[in-house]
Amino acid sequence: MTARAIFGATLLAVVAITSATAGTFQSGMAAFSRDDYVAAVRTFWPLAEAGDARAQAILGYMFANGRGVPQNYIEAASWYRRASEQGHATAQYMLGLMYDKGQGVPQDYVEAYKWLDLAVGRASGRMREVWVRIRDAVASKLSLGQVTEGQRLALEWRPVRER
Repeated sequence: MTARAIFGATLLAVVAITSATAGTFQSGMAAFSRDDYVAAVRTFWPLAEAGDARAQAILGYMFANGRGVPQNYIEAASWYRRASEQGHATAQYMLGLMYDKGQGVPQDYVEAYKWLDLAVGRASGRMREVWVRIRDAVASKLSLGQVTEGQRLALEWRPVRER
């Protein structure tokens, strides 16, 4: 088999997997939208385990709010972290809030600021305005040195790919 044929076969396989994953994600969202949280969890779980940041963020929300699973802040923070480390802005925002409140993670305002600052950098429009206010509210709990440390951590942060 030639290199071109191998590349073509690999590309077709990736497209097929991506399409299947997109369809599965959409069916999970449909279940979530009709409040069938148990079905949504069954759909999102394998996607999240496979590294889909969107599914990880949704599982974080479901654990944080007890939708289809028992409420568990530690589990919520774990899923939010996995999505956050891949650059998922909403997960970063939610993880920042968890650090601010000490839910599922040790309360840490510098870490909260870092994740909120990263989320703000990826947000737009009205969402960005709201997230800036929350980030700045957390900053008001910090000394200037701590804000600088949070900004440094955000600047040094790099996303990781799970897949």
